[in-house]
Amino acid sequence: MAAGGSTASSGNKLTVYILVALAVGLVVGHLIHTQVADHSGIVEGFTLITQIFLRLIKMIIAPLVFATLVMGIAKMGDVATVGRIGVKSLVWFLGASLVSLSLGLVLVNILQPGVDTGLTLPDAAAQSGINAGSMSLADFITHLIPTSIVDGMARNEILQIVVFSVFFGVGCASVGEKAKPLVDAVEGVAYVMLKVTMMVMWFAPVAVFAAVAAAIAKNGLGVILVYFEFIAGFYLGIVLLWLLLFMAATAVIGRRAVALFKAVREPVLLAFATASSEAAYPKTLSQLEKFGCSNRVASFVLPLGYSFNLDGSMMYCTFAVLFIAQVYGIELSLAQQLTMVLILMVTSKGMAGVPRASLVVIAATLAQFNIPEAGLLLLLGVDHFLDMARSATNVIGNSVATAAVSAWDGQLRAEGEAAPEVKAADA
Repeated sequence: MAAGGSTASSGNKLTVYILVALAVGLVVGHLIHTQVADHSGIVEGFTLITQIFLRLIKMIIAPLVFATLVMGIAKMGDVATVGRIGVKSLVWFLGASLVSLSLGLVLVNILQPGVDTGLTLPDAAAQSGINAGSMSLADFITHLIPTSIVDGMARNEILQIVVFSVFFGVGCASVGEKAKPLVDAVEGVAYVMLKVTMMVMWFAPVAVFAAVAAAIAKNGLGVILVYFEFIAGFYLGIVLLWLLLFMAATAVIGRRAVALFKAVREPVLLAFATASSEAAYPKTLSQLEKFGCSNRVASFVLPLGYSFNLDGSMMYCTFAVLFIAQVYGIELSLAQQLTMVLILMVTSKGMAGVPRASLVVIAATLAQFNIPEAGLLLLLGVDHFLDMARSATNVIGNSVATAAVSAWDGQLRAEGEAAPEVKAADA
């Protein structure tokens, strides 16, 4: 009990520190932007601090995903259980994806943020610098399978790590007692990585300060005013999406939905402040297990969700594509918009491992509907502020998905019942 109380107290302190760092970063960034003529060197210094933190997080993710997923699957005992949880997860992901994309579509049509903006349009032939790349279904499917797990881990390809870990975990479960020493060793790695996560998290307030200060120092608060209608419309969509996710959680786990949202407030805040849902992954996993989600379910659903269930990013895709079309005065029929939603249902999967993933997906979608790719240039100045909301929403969406699948599978513990793995990690 003492360990659990100490951990809760530490978590509350960290949340306060992150909030303070966020506020101080806003003030310092504004002062630098308005008072320092050449602030490029300062911005680079702040950016370096943020990059160090994000690299520390990336250092943790591959071994943490592998160890927790293998441990969970090995303890499930059979392939049928893995398949059952996998099917339930995908059903939830597809439903959430459809809702997120549709919400963005409906809102941008109602609010019309791209009409009569007064913005200077970029030359239609201008290059955005974002490589749309190949987004075909065939490429996505072949990308699922790692040619080398070492290569997949080196590049932090979460989906490839998940695929290998599922096979490895099922293999361990099939071997039985002979694999027990190996499973015990992997379990030890999982506990160690959770401890390492706690150590790295104490650097989070410094990274939050640096990330926010750099963004404001570079772009200034004025850029938010120029795009106020677009930003306000998107954040309204985020609030509505959070409300829908809360309603979905309430429908599945009842009154505990409130406790779930409270449990993940720290990783959500971290994702918002750093504009990286990946940065919040280790803490999200830990908090979900403390909330009551089974380790075997959480360690399977959460990494899978990082490739299939990025709710905030998907809503932004439809919102941004139609915003750019509106700015250029391009009318898309209802049939074209519905086709766009179906395309994005496929192309948005696997975004987690792609730098500036939402912009890459948007660039590919613009090309398919003959909308000038140069329209992306309109988004680059405010993308960081939008990415903060997207990242936080991705964490909320995956947390709700994990809790829902745990409940559906009868593996959501009662309130106050601590998980054995959490007790061991806190000890």
